[in-house]
Amino acid sequence: MTAPKGPTLTVVPHPKTPDVETDTPSSGPQVLQPSGWPMPKGYANGMAADGRLVVTGGVIGWDTQGHLAPDFVAQVRQTLSNISEILAEGGARPEHLVRLTWYVVDIEEYLASLKELGRAYREIFGAHYPAMALVQVVRLVEKAARVEIEATAVVPR
Repeated sequence: MTAPKGPTLTVVPHPKTPDVETDTPSSGPQVLQPSGWPMPKGYANGMAADGRLVVTGGVIGWDTQGHLAPDFVAQVRQTLSNISEILAEGGARPEHLVRLTWYVVDIEEYLASLKELGRAYREIFGAHYPAMALVQVVRLVEKAARVEIEATAVVPR
């Protein structure tokens, strides 16, 4: 019997970021990239991390007064900002993210906005790209919401 042939897994070390309290490098999430696979753009195929979980529910782009911008990109920007604030409450930072699940009501609107979305994402989360999924849904609970995102972060011990 021969061993099954398939891609081998490469663990790509994530750049070490200094721990705010100790100013020493912290071990953060590691990108899982099967060898031979093309490098994804703007997301990771998988992540590995050890630490304390910080998760959000489905977060939408309303401001502190509960208002939603009518524009898709503005809603995404506010949603990412809201997630960043929730992470901070749990002692996490954007580089601790291991997974984002995006729910959008119009996939074409998302695809048409990729350049602006990438710019907003990098302004808020930097160049850290966790595992991501994108799902088109019929609608969200808040009728005016165009996007909802769930986030999972792992804060190193």
